Amino acid sequence: MADVRWIVRPGDGATVGQVLARAGADAAAADEGRVFVGRARARSGDERVRVGDEVRVAARRPERDLATPVAFLARDGDLVAVAKPAGIPTIPDHGGAAHSLLASVARALGLAPDRVHPTSRLDRDVSGVVVFALSKGAGARLLLARAEGRYDRRYVALAQRAPAPDRGVWTAPIGRARDPRLRAVAGPDPTPASTRYAVTAVAAGGACMLAVMPVTGRTHQIRVHAAHAGAPLLGDRAYGGPARVTLCSGRVLEPRRIALHAARVVVPREDGTPLVLSAPLPQELASLWSALGGEAAAWEVSLACDLPVSS
Repeated sequence: MADVRWIVRPGDGATVGQVLARAGADAAAADEGRVFVGRARARSGDERVRVGDEVRVAARRPERDLATPVAFLARDGDLVAVAKPAGIPTIPDHGGAAHSLLASVARALGLAPDRVHPTSRLDRDVSGVVVFALSKGAGARLLLARAEGRYDRRYVALAQRAPAPDRGVWTAPIGRARDPRLRAVAGPDPTPASTRYAVTAVAAGGACMLAVMPVTGRTHQIRVHAAHAGAPLLGDRAYGGPARVTLCSGRVLEPRRIALHAARVVVPREDGTPLVLSAPLPQELASLWSALGGEAAAWEVSLACDLPVSS
């Protein structure tokens, strides 16, 4: 079923539920978090609407998303870490709430979703470590850790080509793009952004592996900075990354996800000691790098190498 868009007219009803009935949309959509009035998510079918409001009902996500198992990495006091697969959102999106990683973690722990708080968010088609706080104190502690530079994240990415120079710090400010879902360097309302990076390997056809550490936490930061540097990530169609790669042999590779993985996260425990969390490399990225002609040892180099602190 496709998304439904409806402009409220006189006689359509005064509530979300009445408009859904008028539009012939799924009556359960509001309870599932799939209804938006303008840009705001409707909380229930009883929410009021006005003539001229745009009501959008997102299609329900496939059931396979709901069945995605949660791969727990660690439970440490008031923190829990999981390995997010590519293909599901960290938090509820326009497709609803039940298929999100947050909802899956809450179900697995037997907690209400409002008791589980992601301390960082990975994009839908990005994989890797996500740390959830299970208390307000944990959330505040990790928020402070991020502000003080004690919340370290090491990503590994595959890019279409190597940026120049091959190591440094990307510092272009990131603002909004024409598409409200995306971001752009020097777009409207730009915010300072900083990403440390290094090229760790280059395959025969020119694709490269990057070790990346975002210092700030802007939306799509690594993807935007890499694209701006002329090194869009494989599979990242939104920012110019190729959807197809043709090898010298004639074989065509079609990445079905963004080639970006949050491989390691280090956060402070309650007592201040570091908690090191690592997510295994997804097989689809290992296979992609191998097909490109890359050496498997490059993954370990990307995890262990030092990254520059200034350009």
